[in-house]
Amino acid sequence: MARALDKIFLKSMELYGYIGVLEEEKRQGQTFYVDVELGLDLRPAGRSDLLSKTVNYADVFALAEQLMDEARCDLIESYAEQLAEEILKYFDLAVTVSVTVKKPEAPIEGKFESVGVTIFRERDD
Repeated sequence: MARALDKIFLKSMELYGYIGVLEEEKRQGQTFYVDVELGLDLRPAGRSDLLSKTVNYADVFALAEQLMDEARCDLIESYAEQLAEEILKYFDLAVTVSVTVKKPEAPIEGKFESVGVTIFRERDD
């Protein structure tokens, strides 16, 4: 039977970006909150105490931030997909990735905490 994957997570990374359908969103930008969860085997890192046997969460944060800085898309779905693809490409130890993007300042009439998307991707290998 397959063993359940361990998790590395980053919760509520506060990133500023220019994602949105409306021109105002593209011009002024807004704050987004991004969660990332990686599924991988952490036993080698736990047993060796070596950073090289795991995924450095500082590198994941830097990648999420860089992609948000560069993003000029209409949909948060596009950013989430790009981030998931880059994580699986860049971090060989990651078997799965979940990305949640929350948009607390979405242009919607009414009271809400945030709107958002969550995607789950796994390595194709």
